[in-house]
Amino acid sequence: MIMKQRLMYYVLMMAAFLTVAVFASYTHDTPLPPLDKVSKEKLSQRVEAISMNKFFDFAGEEVPTKNFDARERLEREILRNAYYHSSTLMNLKRANRYFPTIERILAEHGVPQDFKFLAVAESDLTNATSPAGAKGFWQFMKGTGKEYGLEVNNAIDERFHLEKATVAACKYLKSLKERFGTWTMAAAAYNMGGTRLKKESTAQRSQYYYDLNLNQETSRYVFRIVALKEIMSNPETYGFYLEQGDLYNPLDDYAVVVENQTIENLGDYASKFGISYRQLKIYNPWMKSSTLPNSSQREYKIKIPKSRF
Repeated sequence: MIMKQRLMYYVLMMAAFLTVAVFASYTHDTPLPPLDKVSKEKLSQRVEAISMNKFFDFAGEEVPTKNFDARERLEREILRNAYYHSSTLMNLKRANRYFPTIERILAEHGVPQDFKFLAVAESDLTNATSPAGAKGFWQFMKGTGKEYGLEVNNAIDERFHLEKATVAACKYLKSLKERFGTWTMAAAAYNMGGTRLKKESTAQRSQYYYDLNLNQETSRYVFRIVALKEIMSNPETYGFYLEQGDLYNPLDDYAVVVENQTIENLGDYASKFGISYRQLKIYNPWMKSSTLPNSSQREYKIKIPKSRF
């Protein structure tokens, strides 16, 4: 019994000794860095909340941020896009290239300039293709594109023609505005489809977007457009600093050639003008294949860049 007690005492003494030794070694040999040094060397970013104490609107129609639900939904989209650095940065770069064309066409058709941010929300200003088959900057489905005057077939897809697709988007948006009464509801219908939105608004007894309980995508849609407008209109407020040289230049240095005959090989056609096949496609993404069939002798305006790049 005495031996067991002595052994237990010895073990406890050794454990205490080792604990003191380790602690002493750590405190003398590897001191903790000062807190301000940790902040400077380890925590390199500064993450802040944003101020929602300002007026927000879409196409001149107020976002009711005094309503906590609307305010928090908008705040979510601003935060998401403000901290989605690569995507927002690319949108700022591309806007310098494409917004002038979109702005001009919106103005010509009497559609509010805020709808240029709808194109950002839809496609990030790229000729994107969705899993459902929507295409182009304005993400037209094939049927809707054709309904509003776009040619879509195996060789040609004018959903990828920025000018023509923007004109079609204007016509579509104006028809939705006439149907639903506000530009905000027109934007929601653009995303959800007019028939589905009408069904929901009738069932919920409201034509006011901010009161409707819609599917997640459409519930966030207008808020995302407003968030993109806010950030892209005030990039430095949200930490995005770009010089003019960082932005993408407009693709406006070209001549227009009118063709009303079949072009058998677009590679040969490009060579005739001293440009590459890729250059021809970049300036004319609506030409889908390597040929341009034209048995009906329709006139096509083809952009020819004035120099190689």
